[in-house]
Amino acid sequence: MPDRGGQVEKGERIAKVIARAGVCSRRDAEKLIAEGRVALNGGLLTSPAIVVLPGATITIDGKPLPAHENTRLWRYHKPVGLVTSHRDPLGRPTVFAHLPLQLPRVVSVGRLDINSEGLLLLTNDGELARKLELPAQGWVRRYRVRIFGKVSQSELDRLAKGTIIDGVRFGPVTAKLERTKGHYAWANVALKEGKNREIKRLMEHLGLKVARLIRVSFGPFHLGHLSSAQVDEISTKVWREQLRLPKAKK
Repeated sequence: MPDRGGQVEKGERIAKVIARAGVCSRRDAEKLIAEGRVALNGGLLTSPAIVVLPGATITIDGKPLPAHENTRLWRYHKPVGLVTSHRDPLGRPTVFAHLPLQLPRVVSVGRLDINSEGLLLLTNDGELARKLELPAQGWVRRYRVRIFGKVSQSELDRLAKGTIIDGVRFGPVTAKLERTKGHYAWANVALKEGKNREIKRLMEHLGLKVARLIRVSFGPFHLGHLSSAQVDEISTKVWREQLRLPKAKK
């Protein structure tokens, strides 16, 4: 649509605009629209295909969309016992309800289940979260896993060829035995896909049980010595370099 100066105004799909505001992911934004909870310039939307021009008024449940802030990224050491969700239908405690108050509204990059711990990336930009999660990014996720049951390195090596469990195919996983003691062992596990409960299902497939699961890195970002429940911001320069993006404009 031309503006008064004859230039074409560029817009973005509304789900993308909502995601960039850090409210939720693009997929969840589409769900909000389908539920009739999103309005554009006072009119309720029924389709996520709408393109929004600069200056438009967007509300969710009658509340204005937060103003867009500069994109930021944090490392967070998720403790056991928290659900990676903004709302849990079972009423369990969530990651987002236990974050420091000074953080803006954020979304997570991927998830860790309630019994898992370790590195969880957080961002105020849903589009960045989506970009970091894409398999095309090719980033390896590394875990330390405490296993209950007798296991050998040769058994773990079977996972490197990919595995099919109940008709679901899991890609190649690298698992290296770190040490064993009695019926327990520690292993370092690396994967790229990150399907739901992937490591636990793979270990159960080998007749083992996961007693503890700690994510120690996500691509180039590491848990390091971050204490449980601690948050640490990753500098814009660092994460943009890792994504091979141009330097942010000042």
